[in-house]
Amino acid sequence: MPSLFSTSAAMASDALSIGIIANPVSARDIRRIIANASNLQLADRVNIVLRALSTLAAIGVPRVLMMPDRAGIRAMLSRHLQREQNLHHTFPRVDFLDMEPTSTVEDTFLAARLLRAAGVVAIIVLGGDGTHRAVVRELISGTSNPAAIPIAGLSTGTNNAFPELRESSITGLAVGLYATGRLSAAQALAPNKLLEVSISGVDGSERRDIALVDAVISTDRYLGARALWKPEGLHSVFLAFAEPQAIGLSSIGGLLQPVARHAPGGLAIQLARNPQQRRIGLLAPIAPGMVREIGIKQFERMPADKPFEVGLDAGVVALDGERELAFDAGERVTVTLRENAFFAVDVARCMHTAAMAGLFRLSS
Repeated sequence: MPSLFSTSAAMASDALSIGIIANPVSARDIRRIIANASNLQLADRVNIVLRALSTLAAIGVPRVLMMPDRAGIRAMLSRHLQREQNLHHTFPRVDFLDMEPTSTVEDTFLAARLLRAAGVVAIIVLGGDGTHRAVVRELISGTSNPAAIPIAGLSTGTNNAFPELRESSITGLAVGLYATGRLSAAQALAPNKLLEVSISGVDGSERRDIALVDAVISTDRYLGARALWKPEGLHSVFLAFAEPQAIGLSSIGGLLQPVARHAPGGLAIQLARNPQQRRIGLLAPIAPGMVREIGIKQFERMPADKPFEVGLDAGVVALDGERELAFDAGERVTVTLRENAFFAVDVARCMHTAAMAGLFRLSS
């Protein structure tokens, strides 16, 4: 196999493009305030993007399509790109999507749809679990090929169970290896699970949504503060995966009965709402700097494609930490684990495979 930088390596065509969706306001919810956690500043987000762009260019990606925003990422990034190019630094051509930002999650939904329509090879996402969920929801909607557009996650949110905390330069290299065909889909991509939530009404109506990490049922129907961080009122937790080192509500499962990200099945936990129901007591870091005692009534593994019915008359479903779906008496709520639902760039595997194949060795 030829060196990554040799003249015989296949170069990207002008049509090749990568998408970038950078949430300008991730990590600014109430959990950061009450936990004394730091916020990622706008300049930090721009620098993360710049480093990814630099390595994408080094590997031969000619064009990037990016979501615009009203918070200042676009303006600051454009200034930096002009300055860096004047210093003879190389970047891909950066074009912003033709859309009017609203500073809501609708920006992410629309950007994901536009990037899919534009035929990007992959999408790099900067945000937390909620941002990544929004991107995946739009990418898998109406498609029979979950690997059509993989994502690569960069953690800039609060409870980052899904996106990894990784240097964006390395993520750019891994995405570029896949995008330019130096690594195949089998080498570069990993399948991921998700949770499908369905709410069926007595009138035959049905609402559906997804979660990448956790779907949490709460009796607290107040939606003012969307982030869910208080253990009081929690009824049950459904998890696509549960890692012991995680922060957030998925840590309950991770410290109770770990389920690996790429292992079969998930985990369903019913919480004890009063001391008489409690079978297990657990300490869990449900937000940065917040370790709380959680009472467990029972738990069981979730096999794929088996609907789990929520035994609660009325409440709210929080998807990946944010309240999204309220339900009333008479509505039937089910949570179903889906495997191989979407694909992500496996950065560590990409870099290891490329190194073992000698792709980074210079031609003599």
